Amino acid sequence: MVRLLQGKNVERVSNLVYRIFRLQEFFTHIVEVNHPDNASPCIYAMWHCHQMCIHGVQNRSKLNVLISRSRDGEIIARVVEKWGFKTIRGSKGKQGAVEATMQMITALKSGENGAMMVDGPHGPARVVKDGVVKIAKMAGVPIVPIFWYSENFTFAKFPSWDSLRMPIFDTNLINLYGEPIYVKNDDDEETARQKLQESLENLEKLAPEAYNEVYKWGLWKKKRSDSSRFRWNP
Repeated sequence: MVRLLQGKNVERVSNLVYRIFRLQEFFTHIVEVNHPDNASPCIYAMWHCHQMCIHGVQNRSKLNVLISRSRDGEIIARVVEKWGFKTIRGSKGKQGAVEATMQMITALKSGENGAMMVDGPHGPARVVKDGVVKIAKMAGVPIVPIFWYSENFTFAKFPSWDSLRMPIFDTNLINLYGEPIYVKNDDDEETARQKLQESLENLEKLAPEAYNEVYKWGLWKKKRSDSSRFRWNP
């Protein structure tokens, strides 16, 4: 496997994965529910298993995705870039983490958005780490939680450490957003981390009801320009 993911093979594999995802894009229908107004620039925060939800976020050219410096990360990064997003990847080790943090802060301060898998890159799954809070505080931007959800059986779960979720064939999904979380200079970081944890857990509870509301209005049947964002009061 190591040899397969070296040199030109990495590009070949990433091209193959991109073509598969590009085909799937035509069958993936995402409605954004409660996307906050005037929250940009911000950091979109999601579980590692929901990393593909960035596909539903608008303005890809201004979205910087933080991706690890692993072999799998190299493939993911190339696919994400082919999709039109920007990627941030520090070198390996602690110095690389600092480098990636500073790159993200620079992008946020320039008016662009960021995306982070807040329980990554190795878990434990669905436990928020403090990195996103530190970056939000230093950059002076809010954290916007996202929960990805679908009731379609084609929303597949993979046997990975994070239980990665991915649409296969025709799938209706929602990106359900929580209220922006602002972290001021004098705020306690652990309190902010717990607030994000609770927000993501609450979104999971609300997601089925939000999904049914989108279904009731038939938004997946409309053009994306007419139904890409939807306001819902739980």
